[in-house]
Amino acid sequence: MSHDGVGLRAVMRSVAFLTAGALAVPVLTACSADDEEKVSPVAAQDIAPAGRNQVTDGGTLRWAVDDVPATLNTFQADADATTSRVAGAVLPSLYRLDRDGRPQLNPDYLESAKVVDEEPKQVVLYKLNQQAVWSDGREIGADDFAAQWRALSGKDSAYWTARNAGYDRIEKIERGKNNLEVRVTFSRPYADWKSLFSPLYPKDVMGAAAAFNDGARSKLKVTAGPFALQSVDSKTGEIHLTRNPRWWGRPAKLAEIALVAVPRDHRATALAANKIDMADVDAEEAGRITLAAGARGSAPMQGPGTPGTTGTASTPGTTGTPGTTLDPAQAPHPSAAQYTSEQNGLSGFVVRKSLEPAYTQLALNGSEGPLADERVRRAVARALDRDALAQTVLKPLGLPAVPVGSHLALAGQQAYADNSGAVGGHDAKEAQALLLDAGWVPGGPVKEEKKDKDKEKGKAAGPEGRKAAPGAEPGSDDGTYIVGDDDKPAGTDRAKADPAGESEGRRTGHSDEQTRTRFDGKRYAHHDTRQGGAPGAYAPKGTAAPAGVASGVLAKDGKPLTLRFVLPSGPGAASLNTVADHISRMLERIGIRTETTKVAGDSYFKDHIASGQYDLALYSWPASAFPATDARPIFAKPVPAADGSLTVEQNYTRVGTDQVDQLFDQAIGTLDEDEERALVRKADARIWAAAGSIPLYQRPQLTAVRPNLANAGSFGFQTPLYEDMGFLKKGAKPSATPSSP
Repeated sequence: MSHDGVGLRAVMRSVAFLTAGALAVPVLTACSADDEEKVSPVAAQDIAPAGRNQVTDGGTLRWAVDDVPATLNTFQADADATTSRVAGAVLPSLYRLDRDGRPQLNPDYLESAKVVDEEPKQVVLYKLNQQAVWSDGREIGADDFAAQWRALSGKDSAYWTARNAGYDRIEKIERGKNNLEVRVTFSRPYADWKSLFSPLYPKDVMGAAAAFNDGARSKLKVTAGPFALQSVDSKTGEIHLTRNPRWWGRPAKLAEIALVAVPRDHRATALAANKIDMADVDAEEAGRITLAAGARGSAPMQGPGTPGTTGTASTPGTTGTPGTTLDPAQAPHPSAAQYTSEQNGLSGFVVRKSLEPAYTQLALNGSEGPLADERVRRAVARALDRDALAQTVLKPLGLPAVPVGSHLALAGQQAYADNSGAVGGHDAKEAQALLLDAGWVPGGPVKEEKKDKDKEKGKAAGPEGRKAAPGAEPGSDDGTYIVGDDDKPAGTDRAKADPAGESEGRRTGHSDEQTRTRFDGKRYAHHDTRQGGAPGAYAPKGTAAPAGVASGVLAKDGKPLTLRFVLPSGPGAASLNTVADHISRMLERIGIRTETTKVAGDSYFKDHIASGQYDLALYSWPASAFPATDARPIFAKPVPAADGSLTVEQNYTRVGTDQVDQLFDQAIGTLDEDEERALVRKADARIWAAAGSIPLYQRPQLTAVRPNLANAGSFGFQTPLYEDMGFLKKGAKPSATPSSP
């Protein structure tokens, strides 16, 4: 979900099942409406709320974005988060999310919207705000709804659309008593009808394929939000939004919003140089800002009920290292003088923090290899200490370190329920039993594999004479490290020598004892399978390990149990690698070795995740207010194509079942909201049981802002109210709680 919409749209950011088994599967249940309890979000939003009378009129907010988008049409495949941000400010959204991630009717555009008929067919009647007009003066009306439906229904292939979910269930759209009443009749019941027409584009964009495909890529001539699109400049990397003179709602406080393209690893420099006023930052940059504020004797701004940001942990998409205090002397800058200058510039900012409406997961590719066996996937799941992983990332930031318990919703959302019990909790002994049941025997014989051809020929194909990983950055530390493959003598008791697996050398991944190899491009490449060189698996403290585990090899049919862990390299990837290192050590303890292969960040998802070239991977999915619609393609059962390949939609783990598909279909087709939530929870329990993906933790959201910027920062679930953002009047202070509109 983008902050600027109410569901997953054309592109999901990164940046992503009950089957029969030999062992007993826990009984799967879901909460009923009677025993449902309201679950609050794990962390509150942090936006320095202030009443509009406290905010000055005018000013320009310079807001960092990743890049100028390739398109301004959110329904096209190359739309991104910036596309959604522009749409949220300049186009109608009939519903927007509140602080709990729940859709609420937007009174700026709707007087009411409700299901007026269920039989013989579902009919939704929209009554539009009588003042709602496009920037050219035309009323927003039924013609716009009809044009968007026809463009997105999937019936006309001339429209290059990325999605048509929901629109394909509409049978017709008609005017009601007048043009401000819109009657939408569905051919099949559709539970998530509130997800439709957000954003709503004018018929000028949706009415013709040429306008849809090309006309809205770089400009929007007609808009209907508190702001209007003034200019898009790819050369300067800036998008300028100005007040909409025809806006009928609360007038925008800011005169202008400038969206400025700044790469993630350059944002601290841009903030210090006074080029931007607000930017999402990583943990390392957040720590530098906090240190700079402390050096000036000011306390960093904190989120409600949370301590200040310390910058001692990294998060997905960041460059910090857990447990490592940020030292100015180690800052990645050419000179101490430049570092000091930047610190002085950063002292004028504070960090606002919450949890992003997205979760990081461990994905297990179940299409082939050891992970095609559900028992092995479940063993991986049981080996993970998800509490420890969440604490590694979130606790040093002062954020609640609570593992995510659902694939389909986050705490605070109505569909949320912790169904992780369907796969079972952290239990190394049970994980080992699952592997044994699947035929993976400790100390089993291992067949010697062929040597790398480049090595046989004596050719240097990469650093250290080894072959570089496909897509890896030249000279980067992108080699494959096999966890458990070191030079310690056989029988070494790693549990006693290093109980937590946290010695300094192992934490950083640069111990002299570790053997580094390069991935040779094959599906399962095991470069060093000698017995006796790895510590092997071990059970919890006080439990005797199975015989033969000291050899460090679990084998089956002459092959060792080694999984390829593919991760991105380059700026912003250090924290994912740190999390992966923790996971690898957890798997090592039950006898699973991992080959960690780092690939170029820009090819990570397309060339490896989407194409299935991995065993284990870490990536994130955004949460949706409409999981029955938006999450279905993520967990849909892959369908064989005529050429033997699999059509996977967005199910990159390639693990799915008919039962999960049926539960999603039932949830989408019911108009009983309680029943829909119960069905979604049942689907989630079965997704957990199949262990195709393991949710770990909600992603941190860290935003650097000027202290006098109000109603902006780390929004959490809530859709930003662009018209309320602005700079505080002299002497004004943010409120303790969000203000009413």
